[in-house]
Amino acid sequence: MPQMAPLMWLTLFILFSMLMIMFNIFNYFLLENKVTILALKKDYNKMIYWKW
Repeated sequence: MPQMAPLMWLTLFILFSMLMIMFNIFNYFLLENKVTILALKKDYNKMIYWKW
């Protein structure tokens, strides 16, 4: 049964690490900004219709 060389394990580790980092950055910029924009709109609507 053939085995992988240590250099191949290192390249796979680097590849999957970079994919994980890119995926996390992508999700942060997609999801986090939409939540803050929606939260700001809700706060703005509360300020407009403020009652005693």
